[in-house]
Amino acid sequence: MTAHTEIDEVQGAAQSTARTEKSTTAPPEQDSTGLSPFAGRWAGAVAGASGLALLLVSTRYGFQGDELYFLGAGQHLSWGYADQPVLLPLLARAIDAISGGSLFALRLLPALLTVAGVLVAALTAREFGGRRRAQLLTAAAYGFAPAVLISGHALSTMAVDLFLWTVVNWLLIRWVRSRDDRLLLWAGLVTAVALQGKYLIVGYWIVLAVALFAAGPRELLRRRTLWIGAAVAVVTSVPGLIWQAQNGWPQLEMRSVLDAEGILGGRAGFLPYLIVLSGGVFTVVLVYGLIRLLRSPDFAPYRFLAWTFLGLTALFLVTGGRPAYVVGVFAPLWAAGTVALEGGGGRRWWRWLASWPAFGVTALVTLALSLPVYPVSQVTKTEQPENNPLSAETLRWPHLIDAVEKAYDDLPADERKRAVVVTQYYEEAGAVDYFGADRGLPSAYSGHRGYWYLGAPPDSSGPVLYVGSDVAKLKPYFSRIHKAATVAGGEGESYVDGVPVWVLDGRREPWSKIWPGYGHLS
Repeated sequence: MTAHTEIDEVQGAAQSTARTEKSTTAPPEQDSTGLSPFAGRWAGAVAGASGLALLLVSTRYGFQGDELYFLGAGQHLSWGYADQPVLLPLLARAIDAISGGSLFALRLLPALLTVAGVLVAALTAREFGGRRRAQLLTAAAYGFAPAVLISGHALSTMAVDLFLWTVVNWLLIRWVRSRDDRLLLWAGLVTAVALQGKYLIVGYWIVLAVALFAAGPRELLRRRTLWIGAAVAVVTSVPGLIWQAQNGWPQLEMRSVLDAEGILGGRAGFLPYLIVLSGGVFTVVLVYGLIRLLRSPDFAPYRFLAWTFLGLTALFLVTGGRPAYVVGVFAPLWAAGTVALEGGGGRRWWRWLASWPAFGVTALVTLALSLPVYPVSQVTKTEQPENNPLSAETLRWPHLIDAVEKAYDDLPADERKRAVVVTQYYEEAGAVDYFGADRGLPSAYSGHRGYWYLGAPPDSSGPVLYVGSDVAKLKPYFSRIHKAATVAGGEGESYVDGVPVWVLDGRREPWSKIWPGYGHLS
């Protein structure tokens, strides 16, 4: 590319950006940037409503399985884990220590990230030239979309990823308009934080780079500050990558594991569930925003965002990823849709869909389908577990601990001192470790995913309380085995109804020989 071509490309982008501002906004007032003022008070009200909804139900039902895993992993801090880097276990341990075990405190962070994400989404609409209405509609779509509410309810990698990806998108959009290279350095720093929570953002940057090369502005890829930020992100990830290398790169194996699990219908359910996650009327606005980014001359400088969304969707669909992996690029699509509608785009019925009554009804429906608002006895009789599978997972722990405690109490006193708990799945191990301590239960171990890497039971241990139906894998290593208890499924607790607790005794080999072949990611 010649120097003149590069100059023309920059000038064309600037002129197109100017056309966007003139054609889609024409605001009565503008600040020094040439944009409409940020509707911070109104966007803050929307963000506050979303955050309040999350906090009001934050302690209903109970801990989610991954939260218990993070708490367990946090007691074994390491630079890496089989299925994630260090950030979430570190956060879980710190919050738990400061709050004294408060579930509300654990879920305050994802709620605050959601509130902040709503504001960044509104700012994204402003960068596209949106006035107050577009900013507020974008904030509402973000704040009450099922994907955002589900991730904001519990401490999860998705909650962190969604917010950080939204920030990165906003920084890139702002750079396209302002050419302020400091924004690219900030994008690198935000990426460095995201890499401590999940490695998924690497895929985002790869697809984004291809989209930028194909659709422009290619100049972004040549900015020195972008590569300085990338270097910072890589350097801060080195300890976690060393851990992965030392342990056989289990993170790479997780892709095939998740694909084989076929959660939410697998590949066949990917696109339908992606529509569910974006949420009814909000889905219509998102699709309209995608179309405007692809076709409108006003949005030409930002077309790479549409191709990034499509590229990520194709990537995760082909590789067996989950629909939630694409949610981080929703905000620019909502913003483009609302800005276009605010400027008079779309058919009349499309514009009616982007009205406050339609958005309000959609928000109420998504709240009911995504958050724990039903009585425990009714949860599994509603559509919520299909829309938010994690909600039913928060119901199962009291009866599980009761069954383990019964089996433990039935052991002779001298055997109880040497007993250990081994569970089929990592969630059960996290539950026993977290809740069992107050009941005097022994530490829990599991061969499942990250818990296997936390260590094996000591060779000096005695009988095993095994929680799960798949006891066959351990059976050859013990001379005596019997069922000691069964989890009593209360109403709504269908995930662990009838799960057995076994007592295995007479171990034939030391755990140090059994454990290396016992781990499983699936």
